[in-house]
Amino acid sequence: MRNFIKQHRLVHIWALGVLALFCCYWYGISSPEAANAVSGATQLLKDGYARFWYLFPFSVVEWFYVFFILGLVAWAAVLLHRIRTRKGHRANAAYGCIAGMACLGLTAYGLYCLLWGVNYYADGFQKQSGIYAQPVTVEELERVTGWFAQRLSDTEGQVERDGSGVFAVPREEIFRTSTAVYDNISQEFPFLSREDRIPKRMFFSRLFSAMNFTGFYSPYTGESSLNVDSPACLLPANIAHELAHQRGIASEQECNFLAIAASIASDSGVYQYSGYLMGYIHLSNALYRADRDSWSELYASLPETVQADLRYHSAYWSQFEGLTATVSKRIYDTTLKSYGQTDGIRSYGTVVDLLVAYY
Repeated sequence: MRNFIKQHRLVHIWALGVLALFCCYWYGISSPEAANAVSGATQLLKDGYARFWYLFPFSVVEWFYVFFILGLVAWAAVLLHRIRTRKGHRANAAYGCIAGMACLGLTAYGLYCLLWGVNYYADGFQKQSGIYAQPVTVEELERVTGWFAQRLSDTEGQVERDGSGVFAVPREEIFRTSTAVYDNISQEFPFLSREDRIPKRMFFSRLFSAMNFTGFYSPYTGESSLNVDSPACLLPANIAHELAHQRGIASEQECNFLAIAASIASDSGVYQYSGYLMGYIHLSNALYRADRDSWSELYASLPETVQADLRYHSAYWSQFEGLTATVSKRIYDTTLKSYGQTDGIRSYGTVVDLLVAYY
């Protein structure tokens, strides 16, 4: 036994480190005060090393994931080789490989929990701003949806369009002006103030579309990465969503609200239009379920250019409906629930209540 422990000393030390990692996470979710303290400390850490990773012009974390998967495959190949070649020591060789692989996976998961999972238990936008989602009446929903529809009519002429009337603002311009999107709303909510960097473009954007992702924030590198294959009309608002995560806001529904509110409040006509469009989509989807006639009337009042953007957006995402998107949604739904987001993906609907409460 002593020889066995000595032979696998490094992997056992690694396992103790993994346990310490989870102990920090468990402390972080033990109370709101602990969550605020831990998330505040990790936010400083992430902001620190993000400065380095943003020196690279590409999304570094995408390649981290690629090499992580390749590493697991290589590890499994080594495991099979050792089992086949080390006769008489197969159990010992298998233990070392399996324990090492388990530690690698648990380290990645533990870091995610500590660097990001704790944020789900810390004070979010609603707690810090005092603006809370409240139940709304159909009349309130119709009124706010109508206001967003009117603002779309007022701003649709501020964006470039192609021959079909579809949103055609160059993505380069959208990324270039992204760092100013929170300037105005931060004056109303000072806790949102921070220095932003231009987000990264996903190399595997098409793959992420198949998994129903428009972007993601990585706590491992502090990067915000955006899907540049999906329709550009919502790219500005999607960027604002990921920049909300960059501010330590974990809740998806709160980040959707902030994406809309920050874009609308910005000085950019392109971001304003995208914010109104994202807000209208959330609100009109809710109105469609509540009052089909009101929804039809408001949709018919939209300019043809706005309807063209909505049709293009819908057609793009409909091509990815299938097993991959369904599995991806279920996995993400389970992940949200594991961090106390009890509504799972349905919690995205809370953005409607926030929009009505605020506007």
